[in-house]
Amino acid sequence: MANSINTNVGAMVALQNLNATGRDLKVTQDRVSTGLKIGSAKDNGAIWAISQNQKANMGVLNATRNALQRTQSVNDVGLAAGDTIMDALRQMKELAAGPASTARDADLAALRTEVVAAKAAAVFDGTAALSGLTLTISAAPTAGEIDVDLASAITALQALGTSAKSTERSLTFNDKLQDAIESGIGNLIDADLAKESARLTALQTKQQLGVQALSIANQSGSILLGLFRN
Repeated sequence: MANSINTNVGAMVALQNLNATGRDLKVTQDRVSTGLKIGSAKDNGAIWAISQNQKANMGVLNATRNALQRTQSVNDVGLAAGDTIMDALRQMKELAAGPASTARDADLAALRTEVVAAKAAAVFDGTAALSGLTLTISAAPTAGEIDVDLASAITALQALGTSAKSTERSLTFNDKLQDAIESGIGNLIDADLAKESARLTALQTKQQLGVQALSIANQSGSILLGLFRN
């Protein structure tokens, strides 16, 4: 390569290499600071698009989880009230089988009030958990009325129990699916910080060497002038 005062090819090459190293260094620094290897569409459009779609799916799963948790809460409230109702109805059935008396009738009336109150209180976020429970017992309940209500309570609580179990399984599946998708997104866009840290050190060293190479190349003109001083 000919030496020239007008064109310093060595300096041009050294500057190009230094600029390329600077660009690589910026990319690596961004990955280290954000923890992402794909932070925007310009990093890798195809991978970025996939990650955005999966993030949208995560949003849907979050909404599904909220709905399931609400259903779970409704079921829990219904089952808790159901325990009180079943206990009261069993006591009423036992009392109704005994001899009639004023005290017995008073106890039956009190227990009926408990049953009605428990059903009315079984509400979560505006949803009546025991809407499927039909009460027929009157102010002075008969053994027949108690049996009908007992059967109705058993049916309603059985349905709640089945719903609660199904909701629990759905929540477990939803959580596992969320974890799998989140892990998949991470595999696509997360940076390997150990590798990026090592690359950062290497690029910083390369940049320092590039600066020195450019400095040496810029001295070529002075070297040529020195030739003419002899």
